Amino acid sequence: QVQVAESGGGLMQAGGSLRLSCTVSGLPFHGALMGWFRQAPGKEREGVACISYDPTLTYYRDSVKGRFTISRDNAKKTVTLQMNSLKTDDTAMYYCAAVKFFNSMECVGRDDSWGQGTQVTVSS
Repeated sequence: QVQVAESGGGLMQAGGSLRLSCTVSGLPFHGALMGWFRQAPGKEREGVACISYDPTLTYYRDSVKGRFTISRDNAKKTVTLQMNSLKTDDTAMYYCAAVKFFNSMECVGRDDSWGQGTQVTVSS
């Protein structure tokens, strides 16, 4: 059974930074694509940033490019999302999950690895 635990969310003023972390168990981490997703109230969940195992390949949605950075530590089975220059539009529940596939246009999560999420609230 895949278990994912996210942490690091909180309340931050616009322009500030937060660092989200995710630990993964029950998943063969070797070769696994991983990603961060978010869902704001009344909106569909969307892919934010995804990363390959090596981790030379990444995906970022346009609205976070240049502000967010995804990274991973394969030895520790952790995935991190550094979020800088936060905007009020970044307010959402953030989830870490294994990824089915990603390309330059999108990142699609797997159905079996969703955690409880961590709330990020950005105030103006």
